[in-house]
Amino acid sequence: MRGFFSKFWFGYKEYIIVVLLLVLSLSVLSLNSKPGIKKVKAFAFGGFAVFTSGLSKVVEPFSTAFEVKNLREENARLMLQVNSLREYGIQNEELRRQLALKDTSKYPLISAKVVSKFASASQGNFIINAGEGENIKIGMPVINSQGLLGVVTSVSKDYSIVRTLRNRELKFAVKNQRSRYDGVLEWNGKELTIKNVPKTYDMQVGDRIVTSDFSTKFPPSIPVGVVAGGNRDKTGIFNDIVVNPYADFLRVEHVFVIAFVPSVQKNNLELNLIKNN
Repeated sequence: MRGFFSKFWFGYKEYIIVVLLLVLSLSVLSLNSKPGIKKVKAFAFGGFAVFTSGLSKVVEPFSTAFEVKNLREENARLMLQVNSLREYGIQNEELRRQLALKDTSKYPLISAKVVSKFASASQGNFIINAGEGENIKIGMPVINSQGLLGVVTSVSKDYSIVRTLRNRELKFAVKNQRSRYDGVLEWNGKELTIKNVPKTYDMQVGDRIVTSDFSTKFPPSIPVGVVAGGNRDKTGIFNDIVVNPYADFLRVEHVFVIAFVPSVQKNNLELNLIKNN
């Protein structure tokens, strides 16, 4: 907010000074009750009203854009905080101490805008207008106020490429937030699926799917989507669970990059989990 007022002052200080002088002049005129001054007062007040009306139209778009940007960031933070609270509510006190879950909402969020989208049946990517200049690094997660979108895979000075969940190359560990079962989520070209889930696992339609504590790519408990059903094989012992993502990839415009660097130490855990699935 302070930066906004600083830019506003340096950009419009001449106009502000003129307005202040006009207000002072009009105040002096209002104290004079001579008949000859009445016409001058009427003209002056009318001109001042026109001037301030035009000035407000110039200032309003800048103020509104600043407020909208802040609201988007606040919505994204609230989404992460609400999901963390839901996660804490599910676990008991002893389990929380053992896992020492990190609060995802405490990671800094870097605002960006989608400037280009590239999508095919198997490869979903988009470009955002933030890069090394904003301290964005390869591997950082990308979200919006709805949930997880993808991960940064390439960075230049001013732009970054984001690999979305709708990309065969992106596979990562997820968890059913209710039943606590883990699995690996991937895009099969048509839908997001958790593959080879044992039929004995408790997976119900409507269950929330979040990033797993075992994931090396993302912090735990970021909302991913909801269980929509499953491709059940009556003769086998495994199911493929279909997940509907929270985020609308076709309409996404404004995003946030989470300043989270993936853990190298946990990489083998997720690789083993993916191989086993």
